[in-house]
Amino acid sequence: MSGVARKKHEEEVENHERWMVSYADFVTLLFAFFVVMYAISQVNEGKYRVLSDALLQAFQPDGHRPVSIRTELQGSSRGDANITLPIKRPVDAGRRRVEARMKGIADDIRKVLEPLVKEGQVRVTESARGIAVEINASVLFTSGQAELNDGSIRSLAAVAQVLAVVGNAIEIEGHTDNTPISTPVFPSNWELSAARASRVVRLFAQSGVAPERMVAVGYGEYRSVDSNDTSEGKTRNRRVTVMILPLGEIAGGDGGSITP
Repeated sequence: MSGVARKKHEEEVENHERWMVSYADFVTLLFAFFVVMYAISQVNEGKYRVLSDALLQAFQPDGHRPVSIRTELQGSSRGDANITLPIKRPVDAGRRRVEARMKGIADDIRKVLEPLVKEGQVRVTESARGIAVEINASVLFTSGQAELNDGSIRSLAAVAQVLAVVGNAIEIEGHTDNTPISTPVFPSNWELSAARASRVVRLFAQSGVAPERMVAVGYGEYRSVDSNDTSEGKTRNRRVTVMILPLGEIAGGDGGSITP
C-alpha cells in the first residue's frame, strides 16, 4: 500500500516551469513575424529603377519627360512611396530625318526659283501635308491659254531637276479665278485649269521626273486662296501649285505608297 501511495503522490507533483516553453515559442514566432515584415517593407531601389525605366521606354518611345510613379507597399510602415524618375525616351530619329529631308527639298526649290520668290510670284510653304510651291499663272501662261512661256519653261525645268532625284509623289494643281471662260478649246475654267496642270506634268516628265509619281488636278475657280473681289485677289487665285507629298504617300490620295 505504501508503494501505491508514493506513486500517486509523485504523479500529483505540478511542473511550474512549463509556461517558459510556451513563452519561448511565442517570442520566437513574434520575432520571426517582425523579421518578415521588415524584409517585405524594403524596396530594392536599383532593381525597381531598372524595371521602371524598361516599362516606360517600352510604352512611351519618344521625347523626354519626368515621370512620377506612385507605389503602395503592403505591410510597410512607410505607407505610400512617391518616386520621381527622369525618364529619357529615345528620339524618333526617323521622323526627324523625314523632316530634314523635306526641308532640304524646299530649300533647293527656293534657290532655283529665288528671283521669282523675291518678286512675290512664287511662294514655297511647308506643312504637314508636304511642300507647296505656288506659282502665279501669269509667270507661266498667257491669259486664257495653257501653253507655257519660254521663260517659265526654264524655271520649271530647274524645279524638275530637284524633283527628279527624290522619290516623293507630286500633285500638280491648276487653279483659276472666277472669271468665266468659254472658248472652243476651254469651255469652262475646269478645262483650263486641268490643261495647265497637265502641261506642267508633261514638262516635268520630259525633264526626268518619273511619270508614275505625278498626277494633274484641275480645280477651276473652287479652291481660291484670296478674294475674287479685287484684281490682286484674282491674280493670286490664278496659279499652279506643285504639291510635293511626304514619302510613303501617293499622289491622288488612293492609299498607295511611293518607294524612293
